[in-house]
Formats: sequence, C-alpha cells, structure tokens
Amino acid sequence: MTLPNQNPSAVRARQRRARHPRARVRDLAGRRIIAEGLERNIWTDLYFNAMTMSWPAFVATLAAAFLALNFVFAFIYALGEAPIANAREGSLADLFFFSVETTSTVGYGDMHPQTIYGHVVATAENFTALLLLAVMTGLVFARFARPRARIIFAKYPVLTQHNGVATLIFRMANARSNFITEATAKLWMLRPTVSEEGKQLVGFERLRLIKSENPTFALSWTLFHPIDEQSPLFGQDEDTLAASESNFVVSIVGFDEASGQMVRARDVFAPQDVRFGHEYVDFVWVDEQGLRHIDYAKIDETRPVPSSGAGADDPPSPAGRRWNPPGPPTRRKRTGDDALP
Repeated sequence: MTLPNQNPSAVRARQRRARHPRARVRDLAGRRIIAEGLERNIWTDLYFNAMTMSWPAFVATLAAAFLALNFVFAFIYALGEAPIANAREGSLADLFFFSVETTSTVGYGDMHPQTIYGHVVATAENFTALLLLAVMTGLVFARFARPRARIIFAKYPVLTQHNGVATLIFRMANARSNFITEATAKLWMLRPTVSEEGKQLVGFERLRLIKSENPTFALSWTLFHPIDEQSPLFGQDEDTLAASESNFVVSIVGFDEASGQMVRARDVFAPQDVRFGHEYVDFVWVDEQGLRHIDYAKIDETRPVPSSGAGADDPPSPAGRRWNPPGPPTRRKRTGDDALP
C-alpha cells in the first residue's frame, strides 16, 4: 500500500532493495558462513558491533565520529555572520578548532561566541557533545569491564582407555591461575539429523561427563566422556566420525573470585581434531623441593598410548582404532593434570 503523494516506482525500488540485500561472509566457530537475506544496518546492532570489533577499529571509529561531529558544527558556525570572536573571517580551521574546544569543554578563551546565533549553536553542540561523550565513555567502560575467563583449551581431544572404558578426553587450563569457584562443564555434540518427514536438521545432544563440576578450578581440568552403550559415539570408528559433520562443543561457567562476576568460556572441536590412541603429556609436575609447576606451552602435546596396554584378542578395525575396544579394566596412576582442580 502506497500513500497518494508517494512515487510508486520509488516504492517498488525500495522494496526490491529490501528483498535482495547483499550477502555477507560470517565466521562462526571457525567456519565461514554466507549470510543472506538480512539488511545491513550498522545502527540496528550498534552496541553489538561496538563490543565485537577490534580495539584499533573501535578507537578509529570513535575518532572518526569525534572529528565528523566537529566538522559538522564548524560548517554550521560558518553559516552565521561572524558568530565567533577572534576567528579569522572565512577560516573553517578556526571554526573547527573552536568546535573541538567547545566539545571537549576546554575553552582556552581566545575564541568565544559573540552573537545570538553563535551562542545557540554552541549550546546545541554542548548538549550533543555531552551525549556523545557519555556514549563513548560507556562503550569504553563496557569493553574493559566485560568479564572474560582466560581458559586455554587443548587443541586436540584424545581418545584412549580410562578405567577400562574407551573415553573421549578434553583438557583445559586456567591461564590466570586464580580461583573459579563452582565451575560447571558441559559437553555437547552437534550433528546433522533427519526427521521422519525427511527434513534435515541440526541436532544437539549432550554427552555425559564423569565429573562435570569443579569446586575450585585453579590450574587445570580434564573432562572425561565414557563411550559406553549410552553414548552416541558407541560403535563408531575413526573413519566414520571423520566423515561425519559432527562437532563437539565444550562450555565452562563459573564464578571468578577476582572480578566477582560469572565468567564463561567455550571451544569447538571438529572430529578431525580427535587423536585416537593418544594420551596427554603431563604439563603439571612437582619438583624436588615440592614446588608445583605448570607449563602452559605443553597443554596441546599428546603421545601415543603404549601398545602393550591393548588387549591381545582385539579384532582389527579401520586404521587400527576403535571407539569401544574390549579388554579388562586397567588402573592408571593419577597424573598431575587430572588430579588438580
């Protein structure tokens, strides 16, 4: 429906532009996704864009807004008849620097409004500058005050025997070495599913963890998902999982005692990241003097599990690796990284 005073062709042109916005490339958890069908409007998600852009881009945007505001008011001053005292006639530079002094409330005293027009424009600029500075201050504070957990996730999950059961293991470390109390971990598996009607959907399935809570997450934490009959990974081999489009998502939530706020962290792992038949190299140890060491540079290091631990009657499997290899339970000495919080 168009109003009588509107041009129908202009209305149709606007509708076509609205229906066919430009596609954009987005990065979601390390995957490039082409987003279509959304109009790009920086004002719609101004706060989100301000919080997610890099610091150099953020500072450059604020500087550009500050300069643009002062140039606009310099041109407005130029429309009047000598509104600013001691400003050279026809000098846009003097009007610009006077606008900067007015916006920042510096007021050196060399130039000042001398007409009603100049006072009115200066009043409007002061009010606009107060709003802009309040927004800038709020955004800068929000970026600095945003709680973030410096949790380092090992790049490669490992799959090996743990207490006689094939187990998918994830390792992480607290890079700040402070206490995150009442930390809770969740492990999700994302994979494509097909409904009874033949529609393709993305399924979210939570995987059980042996210990999903940590009272004091200070140094390192290892998560164990047993691959038993209740696990959706039961019976799958390395080739089957690698060919799938599944992903593993690990999320951590806890109370940061240093900032007094809840912090969150997550990471996404592809099935190709899983190292079968490997175990993590210990990166926490105690020296001869009883001092505990943690080497964050070794958090990603893994090593093959000695073949002597495998059952002699194991049947062959693709690539020599299984999700649920049989064999009697074996006891393993607790290492530093999974014994510590």
